[in-house]
Amino acid sequence: MKNLAVLEGLLFVMGEEGLTLDQIKDVLDITEEESKLLLKSLREQYEDEGRGLRIDFLGNRFKLTTKFEHKDYYQKLIENPNTNTLSQAALETLAIIAYNEPITRIKVDELRGVSSGQLIRKLVAKGFIKEVGRSDMPGKPIIYETTSEFLDYFGLPNIEALPDMSQFIHDREEIETDEEKDLYQSKYRELKDVSIDA
Repeated sequence: MKNLAVLEGLLFVMGEEGLTLDQIKDVLDITEEESKLLLKSLREQYEDEGRGLRIDFLGNRFKLTTKFEHKDYYQKLIENPNTNTLSQAALETLAIIAYNEPITRIKVDELRGVSSGQLIRKLVAKGFIKEVGRSDMPGKPIIYETTSEFLDYFGLPNIEALPDMSQFIHDREEIETDEEKDLYQSKYRELKDVSIDA
């Protein structure tokens, strides 16, 4: 039963990358037959009408996906203006993809320092990024790029129109230097104002 819960968590964490049978076998330290039985058992649980997810076998990998029959609700959610805003984390992920495309989720994770699978799924659902192929790296991770919807949303004619990051970094360094200077001067003033006789 524990392995079943672990497998569910693994499939969720891997998102659109999915898991191969060999990966399931290696991570859970079980046989291929046991891996197949676990997948079959979890699949049967998801077939229940009361569940919103299912397990698909796509591109030689097992993936946790939403049920096709619920797609109209997902579409309504995406189109709802109240849910069409981007969080700070989503903007950060989108910026990393835009400035480094084509890029894999693994590389995005490295640059952010945290897992970005869920954010990438949301950005794909919103149409800001898309899958453009698979890398030659081990596991053949999906490669992502921004879309024309991304350009429209940010009012850019093309990806080359993105602000120059080197200028942004330079401006940020100047701001930080000014902040340090202000902090030093305010501390200096505080010390000057303290009475020696106190």
